[in-house]
Amino acid sequence: MRIKFQYNQVRMKYFYLMLGISILPLLLLGYISFNIAKNTLIENQLKTTENNLKTSSEVADLLFRNIINMERLISWSPDVRRELIDSGKYAGVGQSIMDNETTKRIQNLISSYLIDTQYIDSVCLFDVNYRTVCYGNSNSIGKYNNGGMYRTISNSFWYKKSAEAQGRPVFFDNNILNNDDSKNTFSSVKLLKDSQNIYNPEKVGLLVVSIKKTMFTRVFQESSKKDWAIINLSEKKESAVIENNTLLNLEFNRADNQESSLKLIQEKGNLTSSYQNQTTGWTFVKFIKEKELLKQSNQIGIATALISSVLGLIVLFLSFSLSGTVSRPLINLGDIFQRVTVENKELNEKLVQAQLKEREAELRTLQAQIKPHFLYNTLDSIYWMAIMQNNHDIAKIAVALSESFKLSLNKGEDLIPVSKELEHIRHYMTIQNLRYQDRFQYIENVDPHLMEKKILKLMLQPLVENAIYHGLEPKVGEGIIELTGKEKDGWVIFIVRDNGVGIKDLKTTKQGYGLRNVRERLLLCYGTDSTLSISSKVNEGTSIAIKFRTNAREVKDVKGSNI
Repeated sequence: MRIKFQYNQVRMKYFYLMLGISILPLLLLGYISFNIAKNTLIENQLKTTENNLKTSSEVADLLFRNIINMERLISWSPDVRRELIDSGKYAGVGQSIMDNETTKRIQNLISSYLIDTQYIDSVCLFDVNYRTVCYGNSNSIGKYNNGGMYRTISNSFWYKKSAEAQGRPVFFDNNILNNDDSKNTFSSVKLLKDSQNIYNPEKVGLLVVSIKKTMFTRVFQESSKKDWAIINLSEKKESAVIENNTLLNLEFNRADNQESSLKLIQEKGNLTSSYQNQTTGWTFVKFIKEKELLKQSNQIGIATALISSVLGLIVLFLSFSLSGTVSRPLINLGDIFQRVTVENKELNEKLVQAQLKEREAELRTLQAQIKPHFLYNTLDSIYWMAIMQNNHDIAKIAVALSESFKLSLNKGEDLIPVSKELEHIRHYMTIQNLRYQDRFQYIENVDPHLMEKKILKLMLQPLVENAIYHGLEPKVGEGIIELTGKEKDGWVIFIVRDNGVGIKDLKTTKQGYGLRNVRERLLLCYGTDSTLSISSKVNEGTSIAIKFRTNAREVKDVKGSNI
């Protein structure tokens, strides 16, 4: 009886000992590991998002700079200055609106400076008597489209703010000309001064440009899981310039002066990152649900709990069934505990490393897009210098070259729609015709249904380049390049023909770098049944054809093959 009592006593002590040295430490280790993984993911997410926001802000600065340069051209124009000064002289005559002739002259001047109208919705000029002439979308101009006199402008908030800027452009988050319909546009206001009077410039008018908010779709081009917004925090109350999430709009309506809408969003389980734009002072914001970010980390927590439960059952079984041999269960339990600990640590490390690699890949992709910005800025400067010096040929080359680089980079994607590849060729032909004084005629005959089909980028442009340098450049006089594209019996066929001098040595030409590169990429990505063929007759011309199946595998299936 005594032995049995001692046996039971040892058995219970062993049970409590196993419970204390295995299950509780394991639960504590799982809790600590889970929190480390969680904090690491959040920290790296916030850092990556902040870098992405900086990149987006720099892209937006490029677009804002184009608008500011256009405003400078208008404000520096002697014709615009003369019309505004002459219009201001009729203050005492009692004319409340400008005459039709003056209005048409000013509208023609405005239209001549609208070089890139992709994001410009309307442009309005006011003289010193607040009589207005507008050009553009009448829906965004509002009541100012009739050319009347609006003296109440001098008391408006936006006018006072532009006057304080002393001629510097000021951006407003709404359409100041039409507050009732400003969801899709915002305004830039510039006070115009007499540039001829350097020491004491007088005000000669006011320039108001309405800009489409769709320009920000070029700034934010990321996963839909990451909601974004642009917020104006410069006023007494927050206001959204643009946002793509109903949650953010709802919190703006609920927020007051004492509590920020971003704080309300964070309280609902969202992570937020922000970056202030240098040109406008607006704040670029991105937020993501913390629950979605930590989905895999939560899975690790669940796995840890399950392992602990299973291990607890094992400990209970060993404690009661093997209490006679204490040493063996202790050794076995120690081994199990060590293996579980190592596996749990490895799982957490793999999770953190996987998340870090994913965030780093996103950052590298965005950084790769930003690397050519120095080149874009240089080409942009060349373009505006050429415009100011009235050298339109150089301006056209700068625009064509800039667009060619953008299409070539294609945001890091290897596939590109046929329409974009054709656009790349047209930019290339613009540069070559400016260089060779319009010697080349380019004819394009591609089936419309092929335009949205994606092909490898730089598949067709090297063939056109080969036709110019080996066929048409040595030829005396003008030349013709014809590009045809069609789909037949499951095959896509593109043919580039020229009427140049032809090729004497086809073997040497086929080994050239450009054609060899196209052939290798074609075989690698579309299979061995794809072809590149050349036919040529001396002094008659050359024809190059590429042919591949429409259901061929995409480039993403062969990533890492150095395409």
